[in-house]
Amino acid sequence: MTRVTLYGIPNCDTVKRARAWLADHGIDAAFHDFKKAGVPADPLDAWLDTLGWEALLNRKGTTWRRLDDATRDAVVDRASARALMLAQPSVIKRPVVAWGSVTTVGFDPASWPPAATLRR
Repeated sequence: MTRVTLYGIPNCDTVKRARAWLADHGIDAAFHDFKKAGVPADPLDAWLDTLGWEALLNRKGTTWRRLDDATRDAVVDRASARALMLAQPSVIKRPVVAWGSVTTVGFDPASWPPAATLRR
């Protein structure tokens, strides 16, 4: 059985939909709350390596829009995006889901592994 971990913020509507979808499909997923537990540096590095910083950076969210122009303009590469993500976890697109050795970002069940392979 594959261990599934969903990373995000509990009051995020997209995270809520993802958690509900997982529960509705009988998938027991651990939840990592960025607000309470922070962003884990080692998994973040792996996400940046596999998904890329552009895919992880949520430029549509309110946290990004509230940043001053200088801070937004300074995010130009992996290192600057990583620093911002560690300092401001809400700029990470959500949810990030670790499906064992595969990681996805965003709520898109069509791109997720088949539920039957992940059930409790």
